[in-house]
Amino acid sequence: MALVEFRDESAGYNGRTVLSGITLRIEEGERIALVGESGAGKSTLLRLIYERCRDDSALVPQELGLVQALTVFHNVYMGRLHRCAVWHNLRNLLWPARADVDAVRNVLVRLRLEDKLFAPVGTLSGGQQQRTAVARALYHPGNVFIADEPVSSVDEHQAREILDTTSAAKRTVILAMHDRSLAIRCTDRLIGLKGGRIVLNERSSGIRPTDLDHLYRASMQ
Repeated sequence: MALVEFRDESAGYNGRTVLSGITLRIEEGERIALVGESGAGKSTLLRLIYERCRDDSALVPQELGLVQALTVFHNVYMGRLHRCAVWHNLRNLLWPARADVDAVRNVLVRLRLEDKLFAPVGTLSGGQQQRTAVARALYHPGNVFIADEPVSSVDEHQAREILDTTSAAKRTVILAMHDRSLAIRCTDRLIGLKGGRIVLNERSSGIRPTDLDHLYRASMQ
């Protein structure tokens, strides 16, 4: 069943066209990586996908969107704010409920971040903040995980752990990735963008990182 479908569509911002002639179908249950050089349109396409299926999706934006003054618990709990009554959310701001603390801790354990449960996000390293944003998305009840460079601030071993955890927790995973090797290893399909257009749409199996060189090579004039 199609999760989202585009037919010869364009998109941009501030009057500037970023994507042109986009035709793409994404099925439920797929693991997809968007690859290509900076400025190719990966983030724009990712947000376009998110807008089409936001009701069932959790987004990890490149800027993370964390509240620095709040704890890891409170930032992760935001993944389900929309599912709880206002009074319950206000209560958790001051006196977190045991059940909610346990539920958030269970997510953090999978990302090896449970020891930072009540640490202010502003005191964390860049990699820890990135894992907090991933945890918030995993805590979200939606079946679709959409993330823009979700492991750029962690080492390769942690990156693989995080992406494996994400794939196990969410039915559909769509990532914008800079690391070609990780993109190939952790997804089923690669969507390559260049100059705001899709120029590659292939299964990940059998593809080598060097097979993607053309996405990053300057076009001949």
